Amino acid sequence: MNAPTATPCNECPECKAIAAGNSLDMLEFDAASNTQVEKIRDIIIDHVRYAPTSGARKLYLIDEVHMLSNSSFNALLKTLEEPPAHVVFLFATTDPEKLPPTILSRCQRFDLRRIPTALITQQLTTIAKAENVNATPAALHAVARGSDGGMRDAQSTLDQLISFCGNKIEESDVLAMFGLTAQSQLIALTRAVLAGDIAAALGELHQLVKNGKDLGRLLSDLLTISATSSSSRSRRAT
Repeated sequence: MNAPTATPCNECPECKAIAAGNSLDMLEFDAASNTQVEKIRDIIIDHVRYAPTSGARKLYLIDEVHMLSNSSFNALLKTLEEPPAHVVFLFATTDPEKLPPTILSRCQRFDLRRIPTALITQQLTTIAKAENVNATPAALHAVARGSDGGMRDAQSTLDQLISFCGNKIEESDVLAMFGLTAQSQLIALTRAVLAGDIAAALGELHQLVKNGKDLGRLLSDLLTISATSSSSRSRRAT
C-alpha cells in the first residue's frame, strides 16, 4: 500500500483487486454502451457520495466518454463541478474534440502518444525469451510495426502467433497475418526512390501490388522508415 504512486506494487489487496477487475473503489464502464442519462445517474451520480470501501479514493473510469449523450453530460456536469473529496474521475477517449467545452474545461488533459516501434520490439523480445519462444528479430519488428503504436495490440498479436505457429515464429508468419511488406522490400523500394531509379521503384511496387499488399499501409511504412532514417542522421550529426 504505497498509494498514490505511479508504480503500483501489484502485491497488496488493493492492487490485486484492481488487476482482477473486482475492486469496489475502481469502477469502470463503457460509455458507448451506457449513453443514456439514466445510466449515468444510476452508476455515478447516485453513488459518488458513498465513501470508498478500503482505499483513500474512489475512481470512476469512463471509457469512450465522447459517446455519452448531451443529456448525460449535462447531468454529470454538476458532479464534476463539485465532486466529493474522495472521488476521482478518469475519462478516456479517442475523440476528445467531441467532448463539450463545459466538460473539457473541468478536466486535466493528458494526450497519450503511440509507443515507438523500437520500444515495442524490445518488450516483445523480453516476452518471447520469458516464454521460450524462438521469434526472429525481423518477426518481432514486424509485429511492432503492425500494432501501430499499441503495446496491447502487439502483445495480443504475439499471443495469437504463438497459438498458430508454436514456439518458432518467422517474419513471413507475421507478414501473412498483417498483410505487411517485408522490411527488406521496404528498404529496396526506398533506396530506388532516393536514387531516382524509376524502373526499379516501379518494379518493386508492381511486385507488392501483385502480392496483394495494402498500398495505404505501404505508404505509412515508407513514411516511418523516412522519419526513422532522418532521426538517425540527426543523432549522428550531433
